[in-house]
Amino acid sequence: MSKIFNVTGACYPEQHYMVNLQSRLEAIARMVANGEYFIINRARQFGKTTTLKALERYLANDYEIASLDFQLLSHASFSTEALFVKSFARELYTTIRMKADVPDETKRSLKELAGAFSPNVSLGDLFFVLSDWCAASSKPVVLMIDEVDSASNNQVFLDFLAQLRGYYLLRNSRPAFLSVILAGVHDVKNLRSKIRPDEDHKVNSPWNIAADFNIDMSFSEQDIAEMLKEYETDRHTGMDIDEMSRLLHEYTAGYPYLVSRLCKLLDEDISRGMQIEAWSKNGFLEAVKLLLSERNTLFESLSSKLVNYPQLDEMLQALLFEGKSIVYNAFNENIANAAMFGFVKNSNGTLVIANRIYEMWLYNLYLSTAQMQKQSFFVAGQQDKNQFIVNGHLNMRGILESFVELFNELYGEQNEAFLEEEGRKYFLLYLRPIINGTGNYYIEARTRNMRRTDLIVDYHGEQYIIEMKIWRGEEYNSRGEEQLTEYLDYYKLNKGYLLSFNFNKKKKPGVYDVYIGDKHLVEAIV
Repeated sequence: MSKIFNVTGACYPEQHYMVNLQSRLEAIARMVANGEYFIINRARQFGKTTTLKALERYLANDYEIASLDFQLLSHASFSTEALFVKSFARELYTTIRMKADVPDETKRSLKELAGAFSPNVSLGDLFFVLSDWCAASSKPVVLMIDEVDSASNNQVFLDFLAQLRGYYLLRNSRPAFLSVILAGVHDVKNLRSKIRPDEDHKVNSPWNIAADFNIDMSFSEQDIAEMLKEYETDRHTGMDIDEMSRLLHEYTAGYPYLVSRLCKLLDEDISRGMQIEAWSKNGFLEAVKLLLSERNTLFESLSSKLVNYPQLDEMLQALLFEGKSIVYNAFNENIANAAMFGFVKNSNGTLVIANRIYEMWLYNLYLSTAQMQKQSFFVAGQQDKNQFIVNGHLNMRGILESFVELFNELYGEQNEAFLEEEGRKYFLLYLRPIINGTGNYYIEARTRNMRRTDLIVDYHGEQYIIEMKIWRGEEYNSRGEEQLTEYLDYYKLNKGYLLSFNFNKKKKPGVYDVYIGDKHLVEAIV
C-alpha cells in the first residue's frame, strides 16, 4: 500500500508521509528518564496524539507503558469518583490485558474495579492497585493520557491529579509511576474548574509538580524538506524541494496540520484535478486557496473559540486591522487563551498572528461577515470587480484610483484618529470581493505597525506589493519609498504600490508615478 499524507488521527511512518520525530522523541525520553511529570499542551491538531503514539513505541523496550485516551470516557464517567474509577480501570485493563510483562495480579485487580459497580469504590482503591503494579513491575511504569481536556471542569479530575501529585511527592517511600505524560490543549497546571454553578472560575489545579514542556513540535523547513524527499523518491514529480519546503514553512510556520493538509491537497486535488504543475509555486498557491475555502475541523474549532471568547475576538481584530502593537504577557487571560488555541505567538515580546494561513483565514472570516458586506467599500468592490481584471491580470493601479475616489467621497472630511483605525480595513474591504475566489492577500509580519503595513496580494501566481502607511511628512514619505524599493528587491519585483492616508489639508489626492532607480512606484494618496 502506498503512503499518503494524513490529517485525521495519528500518523504512522509505515503508512503516512510525515516528518522524522527522532529528535523530539529523544528529548521527551530524557524527561521520562529524569522521572518528570509534564503535560504536552499544544493547540488542536498540532501532532500531540501522533507524538504520544510514536513515544509509546520508542519507550516500549525500557518501560512499561500505561496508555489511555480520555476521549473514550463518557461525560458520565467523571460525574462521581466511583464511576471514574470504574471507567479508568476498564480502559487501562483493555490496554494492558494482553501484555505479558504486566503482573497477573494487576490485571485481576483492574478487572475487578472495572466490573461490578460499587458506590463505595474510591480513587484510593485505584491508586492502591496502580502502586502495587509499579512495585511489582520488572520495568518502570510510565502513564500517558491523551485528550485530558475531556476531563476538565469537574472535581473528580482534580482529585485524580491530586492523587498523582501525592504519589509523586512520596515516591521515595511509596511505589509510583516513574513519569506521567498528559496531553491536551489546556495547560493542566493552570486548569480552571467551576465545581458548583454558583462558584466563580478559579485556578485550583494540583498539577503544580509538572515540569515545563518546551520541546518545539512545529515542523522546521528542514523537517518538511526531508518529508518531501521521501515523497519525491516515491512519486518523481520533479519538484524543487527547497522551494516547496520554504513555501510550506513560510505560510504555515510549521503548524503540523496545515503542512500536511496543504501537501495532501497538492498530492490529491491539484495533481489530479487541475491543468497546472502541482508541486510548483502556482500549484502551491492553488492549494492555499482550496485550504482557505474549505470547512475543516481545525478552522471549525478556531471559529468556535472566536464565538466563545468575545474579548479574544476583539483583540485579534485590533491586531489585524489597526496595526496595534500588543506586548506579549502570558498572565493576560486573552493573550494566554489566544496562544493556547494557536491564534498567536510571542515574537520578541510582541504578539503576532501564529502563521500566514491563519492571518489570511481570519481576514477572510472578518471581511465576509454580513455586517462587513453592508459596508460601502465592500459593495463598491463587488460592483467594480470586473473592470479590474484584464486578461487574467489584476489592474492594481485601477483599483487604487477607484479606491481613492470612493474614499475621499465618503470619508475625506473625517478626523485623523478615525482614519488611522479604519483606513486599512476599508481598503481590504474594497479589495476582498475583487480578488475573491481567485487571489489571496496577507500582511507582511515584519512591517506590521501603526504607521506602516505591507500588503502582499497573490493573484494567478503574480504578486503585488502594496505599502499602506500613515502620512507623516515628506521626509517620512521618502523613507517609506526607499523601504518599499528594498522590499521589492527581496521579492524580485520592479513595480510596487503605496497607499498613503494623508491628513494634510493641502494634500492633493490622486495616483502618481514615482521612479527610484529601476523601481516604478505607483503612489495613491487619500
